[in-house]
Amino acid sequence: MRKSLIDQHPIHAGRDTELGWLDIQELAAVEVTSEDANFPIESVFTSENQRGWRAAWQGEQVIRLIFDEPRTLHRIRLRFSETEINRTQEFTLRWSSGEGQMFKEIVRQQWNFSAGSSTNEVEDYIVNLNCVSVLELVIKPEITCGAAIATLASWQVA
Repeated sequence: MRKSLIDQHPIHAGRDTELGWLDIQELAAVEVTSEDANFPIESVFTSENQRGWRAAWQGEQVIRLIFDEPRTLHRIRLRFSETEINRTQEFTLRWSSGEGQMFKEIVRQQWNFSAGSSTNEVEDYIVNLNCVSVLELVIKPEITCGAAIATLASWQVA
C-alpha cells in the first residue's frame, strides 16, 4: 500500500521554505501617510520588533512599497492586531507595474475586531503578479461609526 498524508492547509504547505520572504528594507522604498513615532513603519518588515506600525492620526491610511526593480510576487501575508477597541476595518491591497500605470486590485477585505476575543487578523494570499513596481495597502481602520487609528503588525512578501 502506498500512503501519504493530505495537507489540510495547502496555502501554508511548505511555502515558508520554498519561498523566502523578501527583505523589503533592502529592495524597496516605503511611503506612508503617517506614523506614530513609537510605532515606525519599518517594524512591520522585521521579525525582531513585534510592536508593528501605527498611524499618527485617525482615518484612512496608505502604505506603499516602491520596489527598486520590478518584482514577480508569489505570496503576500498581512497581520493586523487590535486589542484595545472594537472596530470594523477594511483594507485594500493593490499593485501597479510602474509610474503612471493604473492600480489593479488584489483584494478588498473587511474584519471585525473585538477586544478580548477577535484581536488578530492574518491574511495570506498566494498570487502570481509579474513586473510589480508598486504594492499599495490602503487601510480604513473604522468603516461603521466612530474613528480609529490604523495599525499593521507585519507585512511579508515573497
